[in-house]
Amino acid sequence: MERTLRNRLVFGSIMLIALMVLLWADDYLQQATRGWMVAGQHMDEGIGGIGVTILLLAVLPPAVIELATLFAAEQVKPYRIIATIGVSALTIHAFLTQFVWFENISTSVLAFILVFTMLLAALRRAWRKQTQQAITAMAGTVLAMLYLGGLAWFLVALRVKQGGTFHGTTMVIVMILLAVKFTDVGAYFGGRAFGKHKLIPWLSPGKTWEGLFCGLMVAGVVGAMCAPAILDLTWDRGIIFGLICGGIGQVGDLLESLMKRDAEVKDSGSVIPGFGGVLDVIDSPLLAAPFAYLLFSLFSSR
Repeated sequence: MERTLRNRLVFGSIMLIALMVLLWADDYLQQATRGWMVAGQHMDEGIGGIGVTILLLAVLPPAVIELATLFAAEQVKPYRIIATIGVSALTIHAFLTQFVWFENISTSVLAFILVFTMLLAALRRAWRKQTQQAITAMAGTVLAMLYLGGLAWFLVALRVKQGGTFHGTTMVIVMILLAVKFTDVGAYFGGRAFGKHKLIPWLSPGKTWEGLFCGLMVAGVVGAMCAPAILDLTWDRGIIFGLICGGIGQVGDLLESLMKRDAEVKDSGSVIPGFGGVLDVIDSPLLAAPFAYLLFSLFSSR
C-alpha cells in the first residue's frame, strides 16, 4: 500500500472518530439545554451547534493562514489576524441566529462584521503609514474572511436552523460530510479502475470523467441512505442532495487546485499527513454548505 494512501486511511480514521465524538457532544448538549431554552428563551429546542461551532473556531484560523500563503503568491497579503477575527465573528454570528433575542439585530450585526473587518484592514495599513498595496491588502483580507467565514456561516446556520418545517440536526452535518467525502472516495477508486478521459488535465490531471461519474453515483446512494434520518426528507430528495453536494464538493477541490496552481504548491499545508493542509480537508464541505442550505430551504417549503 502506497504511503499517501496509508496516511489517508490512518489520519482520515482519526479525524472521523474525533468528528463523530464532537458531533455526539453537540447533540448531547442540545438535549441537555432543552429545558433551559424552553423555559427561559421560549424555544422548542436546546442550544444547537455548540460542537460544530467549536470545531470551526479551531480549524478556521490555520486555514486562514494557509489561504493567506496562497494569496501571497500573487503579492496579495491579507492581514491574517484581522481575517481570522472576521471569520470567527461570522461563525459566532451564525451560531447566535438560533436565539430569539438575536433576531432583531442579526442583519445589522452581519453588516457590521463585514464593514468592520474592511475598516480594520484599512486602519492597520494607515497605522504604519503605508499606502502601497493598501487596496490589495484590504481586498485580500475581506476575500479571506468571506471565503472561509462566509461558507462556514452557512454550515453553522444549517445546523441551528429551526424555522419552517426544517430542523437542523447533527445528522444534517453528517450527511453533507458523507456526501462530499464519499464522492472523493468513489472518484478516487472509480478513476483508478475505469479512468481514461481526463476531466481538466491542465488543472487537476489526476481527475477523470469516469471517476467523477462513480463519485457522484456513490454520493447519490449516500444521500438516499441518509434521508430517512432527517425529518421530511424522502429518498429521492436525498439522491438529489447527494448528487448536488457531491458535485459542488468536487468544484471546491478544483477551485483550491486553481489557487494552488497559481501559488505553485502541491498542497495548502502539511499539518495533516496524507491530506496536506487544513484547507485541503475543509474546502469541499464548506463550499457545499450554502447549496445544502438552499436545498433544505427548498425541500422544507414544499
